[in-house]
Amino acid sequence: MELLDRVGIAHKAKDPARSLSGGQQQRVAIARALMQQPRVILADEPVASLDPKLADSVLELLSDIATRDGIPVLVSLHVLPLALRRTDRIIGLRHGEMLVSAPTGALDAEKLSVLYDAEEAHDDNHRA
Repeated sequence: MELLDRVGIAHKAKDPARSLSGGQQQRVAIARALMQQPRVILADEPVASLDPKLADSVLELLSDIATRDGIPVLVSLHVLPLALRRTDRIIGLRHGEMLVSAPTGALDAEKLSVLYDAEEAHDDNHRA
């Protein structure tokens, strides 16, 4: 119950899982992960099915866990603006190749453009 309270859904503890919203289900998953006392949390697209406001709140929760608990959180995201708002570091991959690896504050549009340029070049090669 303490962990459900921490992730903001203690009031839903007795509700059937099928009745929970996507954001609430993600918070249950985070509480379950914390219950195992992890040394690291790996979150693969934890906000893919959430609206922007809920997505931001789930990422804020993961960021808080990393900061307060000292648990590193590695999050895979495809929405760059969310990553820029809620992470300390960005590692940008394209087809298994690391194109960007830097603290978020050190990145600007020019440094991130390689992620988009590589996609366009890849698409052009497949069209030819």
